[in-house]
Amino acid sequence: MAAVAGVTAPSGGVGSSGGADSAAAAVRVLIVDDDALVRAGLSMILGGLPDLIVVGEAADGGEVPAAVAAYAPDVVLMDIRMPRVDGLTATELLRAQPHPPEVLVLTTFDADEQVLRALRAGAAGFLLKDTPPAEIVHAVRRVAAGEATLSPTVTRRLIDHVTAAAPGPVGPDPRRERALRLLTGLSERERQVAVALGRGRTNAEIAGELFMSVATVKAYVSRLLTRLDLNNRVQVALLVHDAGLV
Repeated sequence: MAAVAGVTAPSGGVGSSGGADSAAAAVRVLIVDDDALVRAGLSMILGGLPDLIVVGEAADGGEVPAAVAAYAPDVVLMDIRMPRVDGLTATELLRAQPHPPEVLVLTTFDADEQVLRALRAGAAGFLLKDTPPAEIVHAVRRVAAGEATLSPTVTRRLIDHVTAAAPGPVGPDPRRERALRLLTGLSERERQVAVALGRGRTNAEIAGELFMSVATVKAYVSRLLTRLDLNNRVQVALLVHDAGLV
């Protein structure tokens, strides 16, 4: 596979093993990081598994559009801090496109404003760069299956971080007004589930609090994502916080 404008296809990429059928069934991963050692390490972790395949690497966010067009990844592992186009800008641009791949942001911090910006843009979650290899593999598989990688515990920490860092609004707050407008269109039950998500509750905890089955809670969460046009439950939690409901 030919390189594309600074983007490379690793030697362990498509067609390296298992034939065309296994390659077609595998989750396709693009690694974006300006550190060659990080890219090499992630390629080694992911490239030897039968259900995951590293289809390309990029060293800057500016290379992401060409890489996505060339390699059609299912999941992009996106570094935040890069010298020319950072991962946040690249994520926002990517997620604004029709049918984009899922994005997992890579960071050295577990609760900073940059992570929150990436989640607001539609990233499915984040990984710390010192995350154990088995957890990285699990996270990629979860994201490829359409699940967010943030646990309720991490959600609560992020919401606490937003609450501690954000000053009180002065004058009109467009983000708050937008959040209230979106949430006003929900039914009372949908609103209750949304607020519970904003408090970082698990599906089981929500089921207990609202006297539902876990399956019903899952159905409500899916409905919320569709009605609010959001990607994951963390974005619902942030929207509820923006509205001042938690």
